[in-house]
Amino acid sequence: MSTSSKTSNSLPVFLLFGPTAVGKTDIIHTLSHSLKKETGAGIEVVSADSMQVYRGMDIGTAKPAKEERLKVPHWLIDIMEPDQQFDLGDFVEQAGKLVVEIRERGAVPVISGGTAYYFKHFIYGLPSTPQVTEDIRILVDQMSSYLGNERMHRMLSNVDPVSALRIHVNDTYRISRALEVYYATGEPLSSFSMPAVKRSDIATVLIGLNRPRKELYERINARVDRMFEAGLLQEVHTLYEKGFRGHHPGMRGIGYREFFEHRYFEAGPDPSPALEHIIADIKTNSRRYAKRQLTFFSSMKDVIWMDPDKPEDILSLVLSQL
Repeated sequence: MSTSSKTSNSLPVFLLFGPTAVGKTDIIHTLSHSLKKETGAGIEVVSADSMQVYRGMDIGTAKPAKEERLKVPHWLIDIMEPDQQFDLGDFVEQAGKLVVEIRERGAVPVISGGTAYYFKHFIYGLPSTPQVTEDIRILVDQMSSYLGNERMHRMLSNVDPVSALRIHVNDTYRISRALEVYYATGEPLSSFSMPAVKRSDIATVLIGLNRPRKELYERINARVDRMFEAGLLQEVHTLYEKGFRGHHPGMRGIGYREFFEHRYFEAGPDPSPALEHIIADIKTNSRRYAKRQLTFFSSMKDVIWMDPDKPEDILSLVLSQL
């Protein structure tokens, strides 16, 4: 890298995060172009989005356009089928390997997305929780499909009240994960120690993006409208025709699960009333998710909060760290 005396192995990893619809994709595009112009080095992005790993789920997960991914390499996108599980351990392991490979190519590694606990555990490492057998995962998955989030959350409150307080009632993945650990060990997830010291093998620079709450919510609502204009309904129909259902991991994401919660595919010849509720719920759930994201990200240490409408400031920060 022409402007830096650092070796590729000492390059920091830039963690770029923020709530849904804050403008992360636009910043990546601008940052990549500007950094290439300034230094000759491009960036490569490791997606920290638990839903963008799934194939066929493009519109509802707001994946970067394929044209954009040709310009800026993105990793951990379109690597799983919607009925396959991609968990926290998978992300931490694969992201760590990808960062090393990106550095070796002389590019700047950027981990970008909105799945908050991915970032936390990339920085601090994985908790000392035990492996869970496939049989237990299937059992909890079946329970979740039959009982729903609220009853599953009440079950968690009975066996692990500490985790239940930390986990939102709509967070299907984390509710299921906590119950899996309990059924596998007989001990609550909250009893297992969480790493408190940052990993020493990778230097990280944490960049958080945020907007005024009213503006963010307006952007979320507008993005949901654009998703339907772009063909989200057709995308969900295609996934349904391929056999994917509400209990599959990919279909639990916002923008997909609402179709199953409102029994859209059982609504008869005129599903339009159900569709109106689905659109409204996707907007509501997305706004609530953004609020939870901000709460989680705000609890993280050493975050440099930036205005996504000032990409020049973000570029200056990145250049100062290279």
